[in-house]
Amino acid sequence: MANMLMEGKKSQDWLNLILAICLFISPWIIGFAAETAPAWNAWVVGVVLGVMALATLAAFAEWEEWVSVVLGLWLIASPWMLGFMGYAMATHVILGVLVVAVSGWAVWDFRHPHAHA
Repeated sequence: MANMLMEGKKSQDWLNLILAICLFISPWIIGFAAETAPAWNAWVVGVVLGVMALATLAAFAEWEEWVSVVLGLWLIASPWMLGFMGYAMATHVILGVLVVAVSGWAVWDFRHPHAHA
């Protein structure tokens, strides 16, 4: 049972790693690499989110998931804070919501292990 719980957390961390990669490559794929603020935001947050996902895959720590939640919330707020719109905004908001959902799910699983019984 404990192994099954850890596997669930690992799948959430793999999802966050995939989201980090998607965020990092999104300026080129979606086409906003020439826009400084959203592109650099995607690259920096993508790298930090990827590092958090890899660290959590190596050894789970709840604080790493909370950092990912904060990064996801930043992605959601950053278009308004940094002043960008269009596809860059949509990309940041959608990926931010997904990161918050996956990381929140990992925290919830960690705090409610009996829910899997």
